[in-house]
Amino acid sequence: MKGAVSTLQPLKFLDFYTVCWVGSRADTAPKKGLQLMHTAVHRSTSPKRILIADDEPHIRRILQTVLEMAGFEVDLRRDGTDALEAVRSSEHYDLILLDIMMPGATGLEVLGKIRSMDERKSTPVVILTAKGQDADRQAAFSLGADDFLTKPFSPKKLLARINEIIDGD
Repeated sequence: MKGAVSTLQPLKFLDFYTVCWVGSRADTAPKKGLQLMHTAVHRSTSPKRILIADDEPHIRRILQTVLEMAGFEVDLRRDGTDALEAVRSSEHYDLILLDIMMPGATGLEVLGKIRSMDERKSTPVVILTAKGQDADRQAAFSLGADDFLTKPFSPKKLLARINEIIDGD
C-alpha cells in the first residue's frame, strides 16, 4: 500500500487505539493515508454520564481523559462529601466510580448512601482503590458494589469493564 507512514504515538496509559487505512474512491476526492480511530468513541446513543470521586488529582485526570476520549461525559469530585452532594442532586449518572479512602466520607459510606436512595440504588458503582484487602472487597460487595478494582489499574481494562457494566454485561 502506498501512503504516508503514521508517526502518531498515543500516551502510554491510552493503549486502546486502532489504526485503519483510509483509501480513496472514484467518486470522492483522493484521500489516502492512515487515520487514527478510537474504538470506543462510536456509541450509538447519547453520551453516558459517569461520576468520578477520587481525592488524587492525577487519578482524576487520567480517568477523565480516558473516559472522555471514549465518548463519556464525566463529573469529577475530589472527596466523599463532594460525591455525596452529587448523588443527592437530580443529575443522572449511568455509572459511579468511587475511591475508598477519601476525606469527608469514604467511598464505602458514599456507596451505602447510594444504595439507600430509591432513585440511585440501581446505578452501577465501581470501587477503584489502592486498598485491595479482602475485608475492603467484601465490605464493598456487601454494600452493593458492582465491581472492585485496585490501583494501579489498566485504563484499557477499566474502560472495557465500564462498557460491560453499562451495556448490561
